[in-house]
Order: sequence, then structure tokens, then C-alpha cells
Amino acid sequence: MEFITKSTKETQDLGKKFAATLKGGEVILLQGDLGSGKTTFVQGVAQGLGVSRVITSPTFILMRTYSIPHATDLSLYHLDLYRLEHGADREIEALGVFDLWGKPDAIVCIEWPERIKKIPSHAIRITFSLEENDHHTISIPGTL
Repeated sequence: MEFITKSTKETQDLGKKFAATLKGGEVILLQGDLGSGKTTFVQGVAQGLGVSRVITSPTFILMRTYSIPHATDLSLYHLDLYRLEHGADREIEALGVFDLWGKPDAIVCIEWPERIKKIPSHAIRITFSLEENDHHTISIPGTL
């Protein structure tokens, strides 16, 4: 499905709605140019999962982990691979990210996934584009 959001709040609200579909074990690939709404969407996903901490892009540290309240052993992993070169699988493997894929206690959101080659077949690919008037087009497979 394709959604058009016209504000930060609308993009976060879409992320919250998407979060309601998550159970654990998902790998979510967030693709789009700078400023297209990827981190804002993850903020909404985190809010929808009950995370109260401020969500910021992990651009310089690569990954942030958030415990999900009211869910035993479930965590949200937010990665931003923007600063890595293409073929950064070694760095991601060193972080233990490949070990998280498909685990029922992990939800993994990856910004700039095109920087790595190893992508799980069950990954959910969401695309973002920035349109005129700061509107964002967000394409999510399936229905919400």
C-alpha cells in the first residue's frame, strides 16, 4: 500500500499503525533518500511498541537497542548504515545483527539496507520518497 504523509506526526502515526502488525522476528528495510522520513517512521514504530525513550538516528554509532515495555524479552534494534560503504556486511556481522534476524525476541529496523548484501528473504521492504511541499510517499507491502 502507498501512503502520503504531510507532517512528522502523520509519518509517526503511520509507524505506530505499522507497529501494531509486528510480533517479533521481523527485519524491516527502510529505503529512501536523506530526509524522506525513515527515522521519523521508526520513531512512530517505537511509540507504537510502547518505547518512551527519545528515538534518534544511530548514524554515528550504527545501532541503538530499545527494550519494549510490557513485552518479555522483546527489543527493537534500529540501525542506520548511511556512513558505511557498500558491502559493509563484515561490520554488521561484528555487531551481531545477522544473529538477530528471525529471532522472536527481536524487531530489526535498518535504514540504508542497500549498504549490505546479506538480506534475509523474510525482510519487509518499505520505501520512502520526499515529494513537493515536504510530503512523503511511503510504500509498505501488504495492508495495515
